[in-house]
Amino acid sequence: EGRTSELLAAIDSVIAGQRQLLEDSKHDALRALTEGFATKMERLQQQLTEKDVTVSNIARYFEDVVADLTEKSHRDPKTKLLNFDWFMERVESFLAVEQRVRWCGVGVVDINSFKWYNDTYGHSVGDRIIERVARILSDQIRSEDFLALERAGESRDLHARFGGDEFCFLIPDLPGCAEAVEIADRFKAAVGSHDWTRDDRRLVVRPVRVDVGVVCLRLGSVADRRGVARKLAAELIHRADTLMYDAKGGRADLVHRCAVRVENGELADITGDDVFERPATGS
Repeated sequence: EGRTSELLAAIDSVIAGQRQLLEDSKHDALRALTEGFATKMERLQQQLTEKDVTVSNIARYFEDVVADLTEKSHRDPKTKLLNFDWFMERVESFLAVEQRVRWCGVGVVDINSFKWYNDTYGHSVGDRIIERVARILSDQIRSEDFLALERAGESRDLHARFGGDEFCFLIPDLPGCAEAVEIADRFKAAVGSHDWTRDDRRLVVRPVRVDVGVVCLRLGSVADRRGVARKLAAELIHRADTLMYDAKGGRADLVHRCAVRVENGELADITGDDVFERPATGS
């Protein structure tokens, strides 16, 4: 009986040892599995992060491409000015929402006798003339010189190619009509004083000139403009175009201009030359 008890005790001890070994093995296996899983998770997370960065870079690249293509689609390829359709959308938007300023100016420009330059010197010279006038337009037609309000961000002045040898512009924030005409005069003078022989030596015979028509709009209440902004934009361009053609038959050194306001959804003339005079300043 004593030997039987010893034998049973030995068997129990062996079984207990095996159980402990089994438990230890299970813990070791679980630990190894856990550590391996954690390592794999870290590696996977790193890969996902790298992929996120890659996807983000790709997304940013395509956003830049789309933005660039959109910008290019809104610009005339020869002059880099706005194309006419996009210009008109911007003018319409301006008229529909602008509440801060009193006056704006819309103008149309035409290169005088452009067909003669094209026929006499060829299309390459004609293209150079168009590109040069476009650059001078961008440089000279701006409202910063006269702005009474704080400006934030880039200029809101708009310059566009109307078609062929014609251009148009919006000066969106002016204190009065006198400043719009002064800006247009400055542009006209800059074209006239440019050394055109730098673009082609033959232009010394007949330097380039431009004709300009400007409509000055007293903005008034935005409520009077919002529902008819598209019609007003088209009418402003039409009037400026008519003034520009009037300039062709008048004195070559004058910018032809008129002043208008919105009345019952239509443009109404503001009469009197004094509207184009700067107000007198007190001492």
